[in-house]
Amino acid sequence: MAQALAQAQAAAVLGEVPVGAVVVKDGQVIAAAHNAPREQCDPTAHAEVLAIRAAAAALGNERLDGCELWVTLEPCAMCAGAIVHARIARLYYGAGDTKGGAVEHGARVFAQEACLHRPEIYPGIGQDQAAAQLREFFRERR
Repeated sequence: MAQALAQAQAAAVLGEVPVGAVVVKDGQVIAAAHNAPREQCDPTAHAEVLAIRAAAAALGNERLDGCELWVTLEPCAMCAGAIVHARIARLYYGAGDTKGGAVEHGARVFAQEACLHRPEIYPGIGQDQAAAQLREFFRERR
């Protein structure tokens, strides 16, 4: 989670919402990314999506079987959908997101009967630090 938090800090420095993600396979980080929708002029450039894309390219496979995704904020519905399609084995995330989250909140994508794949979910990892990064980022902008 420390590497995901560092990615989130990098996003904040660039004026992006501080969310970071890393994909781990067999104990090794194979991809890391941070939010970049403004930088890339792409509303889908969330940390999770960018990390999943990079991991798929690194492995040469769209299926990330056996991979873990570590992210600082509860994934939104779009990112949860990407997690499903990538077949991520385990999801670890920091802060919950009552407004945009779709794991424990909102759409609860993985709880839907039609969900094709359900990762193991481990919420609250690094929650305090991730939430503090987000609070500080938005406090500076208000």
